[in-house]
Amino acid sequence: MKGYIRQRSKGSWEITIDTGRDPSTGKRRRHSETVKGAKKDAERRLAELLVSIERGSYIKPKKITLGEWLEDWCQSYAKTHCSPRTAEGYESIIRNHIIPSIGSVRLIELHPQHIQAFYAGSMSHGRINGKGGLSGRTVSHIHRVLSEALSHAVKQGLIFRNVAELIDPPRAKRAKMNTLTLEEIYKLFSVARNTPYYPIIYTALHTGLRQAELLGLMWRDVDLDLASLSVIQTLYKRRGICHLREPKSEHSRRRIALQPSLAVFLREYRAERETQWLLLGKLPKENDFVFGSPDDKPMDPGTLTHAFAKIARKANIFHIRFHDLRHTHASLMLMSGIHPKIVQERLGHASVAFTLDVYSHSVPDLQDAAAKRLDEILQTKLKQIDDVGKMSASGGETDIANGQIRTDDRRFTKPLLYP
Repeated sequence: MKGYIRQRSKGSWEITIDTGRDPSTGKRRRHSETVKGAKKDAERRLAELLVSIERGSYIKPKKITLGEWLEDWCQSYAKTHCSPRTAEGYESIIRNHIIPSIGSVRLIELHPQHIQAFYAGSMSHGRINGKGGLSGRTVSHIHRVLSEALSHAVKQGLIFRNVAELIDPPRAKRAKMNTLTLEEIYKLFSVARNTPYYPIIYTALHTGLRQAELLGLMWRDVDLDLASLSVIQTLYKRRGICHLREPKSEHSRRRIALQPSLAVFLREYRAERETQWLLLGKLPKENDFVFGSPDDKPMDPGTLTHAFAKIARKANIFHIRFHDLRHTHASLMLMSGIHPKIVQERLGHASVAFTLDVYSHSVPDLQDAAAKRLDEILQTKLKQIDDVGKMSASGGETDIANGQIRTDDRRFTKPLLYP
């Protein structure tokens, strides 16, 4: 017998398998482990072990805990394959949520019940400060991180299946997207105009660039003659220090056209900056930050965030973040009839489907406009057919064929539908 199951206590089962003989001593080798749950869980685990032995992929399970594996995965994989900001987010989730709850469970003994109970507890009292539970969106993000880490454990042969894939995470409610009305834009600009943050706020609304993309923008990336700019780097603050990084994806690395009014605004803004630099005895350079200080330092992301919040409150606009300028830009473009493909490329999204999904609140307005336009076309063409019919009734011959309306007067030819 290559393996068997023995009940140790209620809800506890011991699996023992024969893993072959030791090449040096010739003695039989056995592996035993305990499975918590029903007997079918133990039978499933036994089947997995036996299949791995038959395929020659069996590796003796290491006695490491889930927490130990997650820390190792975060250091060896996340920090070398992800952006610093993403890796820090993974590390925060692992240290603040996963490890305190189920980090002590041995990796090979992790079961769907552990994860399901962890998610339920997180929803009810999972906040770090202990005051309330986490949102469904946050728990879904935790699930993605945990599942990704377990997938790598499977690839390395530490476990035989990713138990997180057997769990359905809570549904994330779509976050309400806040956008500015034209009246609110006017009020925001009126207040911001008297602050040093007006140029970056004005540019953000007119380009839809992310905050990190705006802060990483240098004058060498802006072509005012051709009215365009290129996004080739971003700026993030990590542990109190600002870092420049390449855009997160190829779609984020892009060139966008500037509106003529924005090109004129940036030209005047640059002239004013150069005058200030010359007064300080500094020669402007192409690698100066567009929205930085004369001492070559970039604008601090946290400072911009707090300054924008203060400006918005002063303009009596609440619940608006700096990032909502990007949402406003996209919504205005879609509602103005700009093709979604252009909007997608301008925002640096991976697909048109993602753009339309994110800005689905604008789709009803687009459909209303499309319905009205179609109605205008149909009514116009039907009226033309009706007019021709009246002409025919008064003595002319009418022939409708191949999309043409013809009378006995060969000079009258008008298309029935658009080609």
